[in-house]
Amino acid sequence: MMRLSGWKRTDALALAGLVVLAIIATGRTWAEIFEQALRSEEDSHILMAIPIACWLLWLRRGRLRMCRPTWSFLGPAMIVLGVAMDRIGILQALEIFRHTGALLVVIGAAVSVLGPRFVVQFLPVFAALFFLMPVPGRIRQQIAIPLQNVSAQASQFLLDLFGVPSTRSGNVLVINNNEVAIAEACNGMRMVAALALISFAFIFSVPMRNGVRLAILAVSPAIAVVVNIARLVPTVLLYGYANPGAADLFHDLSGWAVLLLALALLWGFLSILRWIEVRIDPYPVTRR
Repeated sequence: MMRLSGWKRTDALALAGLVVLAIIATGRTWAEIFEQALRSEEDSHILMAIPIACWLLWLRRGRLRMCRPTWSFLGPAMIVLGVAMDRIGILQALEIFRHTGALLVVIGAAVSVLGPRFVVQFLPVFAALFFLMPVPGRIRQQIAIPLQNVSAQASQFLLDLFGVPSTRSGNVLVINNNEVAIAEACNGMRMVAALALISFAFIFSVPMRNGVRLAILAVSPAIAVVVNIARLVPTVLLYGYANPGAADLFHDLSGWAVLLLALALLWGFLSILRWIEVRIDPYPVTRR
């Protein structure tokens, strides 16, 4: 068992107690967030945020030896900010303010005991927690509508390329006299947030230079489009030629399966960078 220098039992108890109290105080908002995650496919990424944050913490567990708890006023300041955002969210009917406020209250409770140094050392862990926030409808539409247009055009091109007759009217593909609405059959927004979280977890799970991380983030939108089309084409074919039950089942299962495809594409991009001898390792090479 790893021993944590500088940690006392009272620190651990205070940390657990304050976080639990913060969760209880904001419990109604958290219940709303997770209910939305279970009910809406667009927000299903929320269910992945805490496991990925725990994974990133586990990868960095060696840093715990260097981060002794330091009581800090930064935590109470974050709690006050969170409460203020919650009040503004209620008065102005802004859900994103209420949700972010609840998260800041919980993080502030932890930072009150851990201190700012812990936040710096484990910044990716705290950043991953912000994926607990549902995507606001306005932002969702700004992302989903262009992605639907690109996906519809690319899907029709691929169907024509392989000799499958189809016509398109906006985001609706007609195949075998069956209309398939892209927004209903395979809404890209149902995966964009999850793919963003997967990309975030990938770049902070593998040691790499910050420049490489930025390059991977830059290609992430293209990967999102590719996996969305890879899911969309067989889904459209099933809705056009198979029974609706089989199409619905494939649609539901493929939504999670393409996340593995996205991971494979990210590894492939990283392998290409290594193949063209781009320096990936963040640590300088020592010559003997």
